[in-house]
Amino acid sequence: MESKQPDTEKQSKYNDLEKMSTAQLLANINKEDQTIAKNVQNQLPAIEKLVDVIVKNMQKGGRLFYIGAGTSGRLGVLDASECPPTFGVTSDMVIGLIAGGDTALRNAVENAEDDTSQAWKDLQKYQISENDTLVGIAASGTTPYVIGGIKEARKRGISTGCVACSSGSPLGEASEFPIEVVTGPEFVTGSTRMKAGTAQKMVLNMITTSTMIKLGRVKGNRMVDMQLSNKKLVGRGAQMIMDELQVPETEAKDLLLKHGSVRNVLLNYQKELK
Repeated sequence: MESKQPDTEKQSKYNDLEKMSTAQLLANINKEDQTIAKNVQNQLPAIEKLVDVIVKNMQKGGRLFYIGAGTSGRLGVLDASECPPTFGVTSDMVIGLIAGGDTALRNAVENAEDDTSQAWKDLQKYQISENDTLVGIAASGTTPYVIGGIKEARKRGISTGCVACSSGSPLGEASEFPIEVVTGPEFVTGSTRMKAGTAQKMVLNMITTSTMIKLGRVKGNRMVDMQLSNKKLVGRGAQMIMDELQVPETEAKDLLLKHGSVRNVLLNYQKELK
């Protein structure tokens, strides 16, 4: 029996790309990109299920792991790396692993994604346990590295989810909480850094942002726990304090630098006035 061709590998709806003008190329790429938000919307119930599981596990002290290869792996590492500065969490709360290790973030590592046992070996370095959640990311839903890791984790009672861009994929079938955003053929056939990558980025943003909000890492609509790692962020934090406490900018900055976060300023300001 022939294996099903992933949706992401199907022939582009466009041909003779090299004959198109720059304007035509851009218009057609943009036309395809406009379909992504709707496709993600179709998966909101599936995303909700996964987020609720992640939140429940994190409330018990669990962590969120991403595993992926190539573009998918890089997107997982990117999303994980943005959680500490944005939400003030420790760097081991959301962890992104890519097939081939950190070298693969910049350069392709030959055959790294074809090893079905390596992901579990990579995860064991972090003592992954039943309190954690593992999310596999693979546009085609066929990446051996990712599927192997998900299967092994699920055998051990670890909550598993995935973000794939092909329907009925092997990865989706292996995962307990699958998200399959069907993005269809790419503008350049098989170039999943395009629509599939965009869809994956959107879903990962939704997963971690919703999770952190549910865990109390946002107040109102503000990133009150963000790290003050540069002048822009100090300025942003000071503005939040100015808006909330109706104090001048100089005082807001002084309070922020004294207490280290917007949250701490808001918690301590009234106490200090007494």
